[in-house]
Amino acid sequence: MTGLKEACGVFGVYDLKHGPVFSYIYWGLIAQNHRGHQSHGLLTYDGDFHDHKGLGLVPRMRSTSMSRWLTRLPGHVGIGNIRYTTSGRVDVNSLYKDTQPVIAEAGKVKIAISYNGNIVNVEELRGEIANNLDLEATSDAELLSKKLCLSLDENGDLSKAVERCMRDVEGAYSVVGVTEGGELFAFRDCLGIKPLCVGFDKDREVVAISSESVGLDINDLAHFQDEINPGEFIRVTDNGIEREQLTKLGRRALCSFEFAYFARPDSILNGTTKYVYDIRRSFGRNLGRMCAEKGNLQRLEAVIPVPETANDAAYGFHEETRLPIEPALRRHRYVTDRAFITLQRERGTLLNKKYNILGRKVFGKRIALVDDSIVRGDTTRSVVQKMRGAGAREIHVYATFPKIIGPCFYGIDMATFSELIGARHTPSEIAAVIGAESVTYQELEDFVEAIGLGENELCLACLTGRYPTPLAQKIADEKRVEYERGVRESGRVYE
Repeated sequence: MTGLKEACGVFGVYDLKHGPVFSYIYWGLIAQNHRGHQSHGLLTYDGDFHDHKGLGLVPRMRSTSMSRWLTRLPGHVGIGNIRYTTSGRVDVNSLYKDTQPVIAEAGKVKIAISYNGNIVNVEELRGEIANNLDLEATSDAELLSKKLCLSLDENGDLSKAVERCMRDVEGAYSVVGVTEGGELFAFRDCLGIKPLCVGFDKDREVVAISSESVGLDINDLAHFQDEINPGEFIRVTDNGIEREQLTKLGRRALCSFEFAYFARPDSILNGTTKYVYDIRRSFGRNLGRMCAEKGNLQRLEAVIPVPETANDAAYGFHEETRLPIEPALRRHRYVTDRAFITLQRERGTLLNKKYNILGRKVFGKRIALVDDSIVRGDTTRSVVQKMRGAGAREIHVYATFPKIIGPCFYGIDMATFSELIGARHTPSEIAAVIGAESVTYQELEDFVEAIGLGENELCLACLTGRYPTPLAQKIADEKRVEYERGVRESGRVYE
């Protein structure tokens, strides 16, 4: 319910027996379609690149059309992508041009990549690429692919080209790609901001790489599953898999918002041993304890989750408080566009259509409304208003993600201070703005402890104002000063 979008999800696969990989890519994207609704793309290789791109969700595939798809997308190696825009334009023409996978050429080099993340030094990189190659799209995926092509054309060594990208490109990037010679490769930025994992079938004859483990699970490729380490490069050929650690900074910075919102509850994210579901349930228990400590427990009558990412947290809240769960807020399943991909003038209409209230379940009651986070406040305010209209007596909002105070530079489209309600208001002021009796955020320390990683293993920049890369910190500090002086940002601060 946050009103946020994430860059995308990636999937790559190599069949060492040279069987067709189309179905692996298809199901890998289906399992991760929650990570991107704006566009999708599949690319295979059989001596040449073959691709399919489209806007919207990954389309349904009928069994009767399988032979047609296998003819259209043949090959034993391939990659796929589902995407939201966190850089570039959002008109239909640009969205289609920016759909991934991206095929890039420079000199004698041709590669295809699928990318999840966001580049901070995007303007510097755009200037460098524009001096050497024409730019056809508007996203940073094209920039990264052409940067890689130029580096590869210069020295002819893929691992050295990837290492140069890691050195020159600041930001978050989990990448899978295919070379013109049919090699599958993957790499991850040296902080590991975006998740990426690798798995095999039980006979180790099919290798797959996925943003989330669910992309492996659905294909029965989670055998011998492992994390791709920050700064690591992977190459897959007929000779098997090669892994090389190219860079290491000594710390990690996995996006903390994955645990509250983006990742599927049945995923296991890199660096943890818990299902996301278990972590979110712990979030809810933490909020339940806070509720009791504040003395609100005696006055509340029901726990209502905001579907779907807060469902598990609401169950944990129920376990801790013993308050009954009342799933009185229902999401319309086929209203798939999220609030953040609409124009401001359209947002209110869409928000009003996303959720339905079971009015008889809330009438006259004092409610604990459990949500994953509060970003702009638009969606939360809309839900509170609808529940108030249905007769709720009191509404106390509990957010699993701590208060967001700064923009993200790494692939979540909350890119300005002025759009963040937590950057300018206290919890009590936010409650007044959204029309609730109170707003309670999970404490940062409890949030980190529930995940099971240390603070130095997570990116918490939007919560603390401490960014893990230098240019992002510089831009944030400058824009924060401007914002406090009343200067309103006109667009994404890193663009």
